[in-house]
Amino acid sequence: MANTDRSTVRGAIHRRIRRKVRGTTGRPRLAIYRSLNHIYAQIIDDEQGQTLVSASSTEKDLRRGSGGNVEAAQRIGAAIAERALAKGISHVVFDRGGYLYHGRVKALTEAARKSGLNKDESAGDGEVVAPKTNNEKKNKA
Repeated sequence: MANTDRSTVRGAIHRRIRRKVRGTTGRPRLAIYRSLNHIYAQIIDDEQGQTLVSASSTEKDLRRGSGGNVEAAQRIGAAIAERALAKGISHVVFDRGGYLYHGRVKALTEAARKSGLNKDESAGDGEVVAPKTNNEKKNKA
């Protein structure tokens, strides 16, 4: 059995996800990178090949205490949503970057949603509509 480290496995997962997840001009991709000490988020238009908005825990105005915890991820999520809405971006495709949707990754996305990113116009009172799970999709068909 071959030895593989965690970053190699995550990279393979990320490449597999990227084959399916594409950001467009109308709905760019929110990409997350998580290191041990910091967290980074970018909103990318894959058609143009441009980063439209970015935020990270290394920025001077967002750096308070540790950059590698859930609170820092929540700050980054709120900041990326605020910057995206200022540029007129309200809907994005979420790219978790091969990381599990848990902990800092989950905190960042929930903070971004709470701050106004990907809010469904048909939902009342600012309710966030969750994506359908595979079981819900199968039961519907």
